[in-house]
Amino acid sequence: MPHMHMAPMAPANISPAFQTAIANVPGKAMTAIVGDYMPGGVSPSHRHGQAFVVGYVLQGEIRSKVDDGEERVYHAGESWTEAPYVHHMVSENASKTKPAKLLAIFVADDNDKDLVTWDKK
Repeated sequence: MPHMHMAPMAPANISPAFQTAIANVPGKAMTAIVGDYMPGGVSPSHRHGQAFVVGYVLQGEIRSKVDDGEERVYHAGESWTEAPYVHHMVSENASKTKPAKLLAIFVADDNDKDLVTWDKK
């Protein structure tokens, strides 16, 4: 599994889900992680390099903002995409009382080991 640069303050428990080569796209792999957000949990801003990303809310509500786009709350069953090289400015649990869970799927070069790079504070 690729390395995830974890920030010391990361409030989400991030765990690997799967990684597989994409048979019809040589040199590319699909990697998925699950982020469990505590109530009120906020992830630091970050980037995903050259990866194309799909975020899918498994449980609860996740507030997200990419680059200068609209900040939006996504509910369980909703998803969004992130183009390569964008800046994920906001990624947080929209609830202060209930947990949230996010599935993030990355499509990147199969040798890309740094799929999450947290901004330096």
